[in-house]
Amino acid sequence: MKMPVHFAAARCTARSHVARALNWKTPSRPANDNGEPVGGAFVFDPIMRDALIHFAEFGLSAASQARRNAEDANTRGDVPGCIHWKKICMALDRKQASEFERALIRENEPLIG
Repeated sequence: MKMPVHFAAARCTARSHVARALNWKTPSRPANDNGEPVGGAFVFDPIMRDALIHFAEFGLSAASQARRNAEDANTRGDVPGCIHWKKICMALDRKQASEFERALIRENEPLIG
């Protein structure tokens, strides 16, 4: 004995799982957007590139290593090197970079008295 098959359309497309699946909207922006319009020109950031390469080499200790490199550059009097490593440290760990900047300020303050 054969059974008839009948199609029953959903009464409300808002509550129909099939209708929602077939009528999905494309997102207007990607989830990992950087604030630029979709399809806009890519802005190359050399500090971020250097920070990622440094992170690939040192892993989770990359920020600490960048801070040590900045301290060593500061000790040698290499101002551009210190700034470069401080920016890399800032890209990896803002708190640690801020602590380093505060230490530099305290180090360069003249003693009163």
